[in-house]
Amino acid sequence: MDLIKSLLDHINYVGSVTLFVIGLYTVLTHSNLLKKVIGINIMETSIFLFFVSIGYISGGKTPIIYPGTEDVYYVNPLPSTLILTGIVVALSITVYSLSLIMRLYKEYGTLDMDKIMEIRSETQDE
Repeated sequence: MDLIKSLLDHINYVGSVTLFVIGLYTVLTHSNLLKKVIGINIMETSIFLFFVSIGYISGGKTPIIYPGTEDVYYVNPLPSTLILTGIVVALSITVYSLSLIMRLYKEYGTLDMDKIMEIRSETQDE
């Protein structure tokens, strides 16, 4: 019973770990490059959820101090600010990866990494 209560109290961390494992599984088991990029995006999203969850305080107020308020818990704004930067970096990596995938598809006619490696090894042997 305590384990279930603890899991429900920290459901955002459980969700974050679950998303990360799903993304990691996708990256490791699929040879399709597009699926690998999707897996990486799922992993990035799980990291964003984790960091935002760290900064959240139940019942916390915005970090603006008003005169006469003393025993108030404030939500930490730093993780949210860092996540905005992380989202920009993740988006740029995704766009760059997709442009490389488009180039590879034009060159080799497939998105399967194993087939691309076969084609490359055949052309190097000649």
